[in-house]
Amino acid sequence: MKKTIESVFAGLIATLMALVLAACGGGGVVPSGGLTLRSLSPEFTSRKAVSYSPFRTANRDTETVTDANVEADLNLLVAGNFKLIRLFDSSDKVAARVIKIIHDKKLDIKVQLGVWIQNGQDDLNKAEIARGVKLANTYKDIVLAVSVGNETMVSWAFNPVTPALMGGYIKSVRDQITQPVTTNDNWAFFAKSTGEPNNPKSIVLAIDYVSMHTYPLADSIHSATKWNWKQADVAANLRATAMMDAAIAAAKSDFSAVRSYLDGIGMTSLPIVIGETGWKSVASNNETSRAHPVNQKMFYERLNAWMSSSATSKPAVIFYFEAFDEPWKGSDDKWGLFNVERKAKFVIQDLYPSAIWETGTYTAVDALYYIPTATNSTITASRYTVYADVAVAGEAKTAVEPLWVGWNSPATAYSGSGPSGSAPDGSNIREITPAPKDWGWGMIAALVGSSDDLSSFAATGKLNFSIMTTYPGSIEVGFLTGTADERSAYDVYKVLTPGSYGYNNNGAWHQVSIPISDIIPSGSVGYDMDTTKSKLDLSKVTNPFVIADRYAKTGKPANTNSTVKIYIDNVYWSK
Repeated sequence: MKKTIESVFAGLIATLMALVLAACGGGGVVPSGGLTLRSLSPEFTSRKAVSYSPFRTANRDTETVTDANVEADLNLLVAGNFKLIRLFDSSDKVAARVIKIIHDKKLDIKVQLGVWIQNGQDDLNKAEIARGVKLANTYKDIVLAVSVGNETMVSWAFNPVTPALMGGYIKSVRDQITQPVTTNDNWAFFAKSTGEPNNPKSIVLAIDYVSMHTYPLADSIHSATKWNWKQADVAANLRATAMMDAAIAAAKSDFSAVRSYLDGIGMTSLPIVIGETGWKSVASNNETSRAHPVNQKMFYERLNAWMSSSATSKPAVIFYFEAFDEPWKGSDDKWGLFNVERKAKFVIQDLYPSAIWETGTYTAVDALYYIPTATNSTITASRYTVYADVAVAGEAKTAVEPLWVGWNSPATAYSGSGPSGSAPDGSNIREITPAPKDWGWGMIAALVGSSDDLSSFAATGKLNFSIMTTYPGSIEVGFLTGTADERSAYDVYKVLTPGSYGYNNNGAWHQVSIPISDIIPSGSVGYDMDTTKSKLDLSKVTNPFVIADRYAKTGKPANTNSTVKIYIDNVYWSK
């Protein structure tokens, strides 16, 4: 009898507790911080999610965003079943426009609204908060959640805001709306990873869910030892798969680190959303051997498999970054599921008719993977030929045929066969056509997967080539040692002014000869390279000829944008 009474009493207590928790609203979970969590709705957690921004040009500040373009974008997303979008701000130019179009056109899209917070701009932040609160309250059926701030508290934040200030902004927003509220930041902040100066505890106690970012691709450059992207001990034919398996494992590890931190401070009920993750389809910031349409698809498929699995440890939602390529991001472009022309990339082509596919046909064997650079024996010949038709007795040639490619993607220069008949050497010449960005352009003769040891040319060697052009002003010429894959690339380029070393830009052919010892002092660490590795190494020359025009180096104003062709022939090193 006593046990029966105790059982009934326990049941009554449980019922009362359930009623009390239900009365708290929004899911009724009260974690250790005392905040009653607002639940993420099924409409939020059941939809395929993607980050969206409408910009299509290289300058978002001057771009006019139109209703027609936004509506077209949103219809594309709906057609692919991407029905939950993340917006980054609450601006009239973007957020208000996007949400109004969703409402007016009755589109089946829900939104995680952003409130953009800026370092040291309290008045602007308060105005942004007011706009965000108004949108969230006006469109409660569309705005299902709100994120205040983006990557502001991680150690490498470009727009740093202290947790104390961010906590105040979060509270201000949350006090004025009914939707769940979060802040978007890198996983390392939310996990209080080693080396992170900011403690996330006050933040996680103030939000309804964590929205963490994980970027294994970016980490493969900036945190080279964080995960093994090279998979060099795996057979070459299996290496791409091994790399992408390791990439998704790295993302899962980041998620687990955040979950462990939250559980460790008693926040076991706090949901985790992956607010950003993705993979580039084209290398635009040294992601060589990694960024490719097939690799992007492999990562995307692995994310989907994780979400659809029976795993108990997985995010509530994954916002893929991002919907469309955005040229204004420069070297951080090419993450999109669509290119800037709104053509579906390989990653999602099974969701769309072929009429809107990006050009290019791929199979699994096209996936990129790490190939160690072969270092060849020292060149002892007195001539090392990079590009020439006529053979010279006793010369040495490049270990592999050089590949002439422009810097960046899209390329900032293009190479083809020039007009025959006037070539200084044989009949073939290289025609280089600049396609500049605002900072300039560059073209390399790359020894793909190989390097040549030209250390014997250091003391008395010369870089020689023939050139014909009317290209205005100075140019840069030289070579590159090391590799981007090893983060050891070292730029060795000298500014060449008309009248120096035989160079002239009067439209006639001229023979240029520059001592290697004159080029070396102009060397510098390659862009985004490891300063402990990026050093002059003539034993590992991977680009034996480079021609470029970086306006900051040649003295031209930004956006000079000359596309005058340059003709090159008979390129060789001598001693």
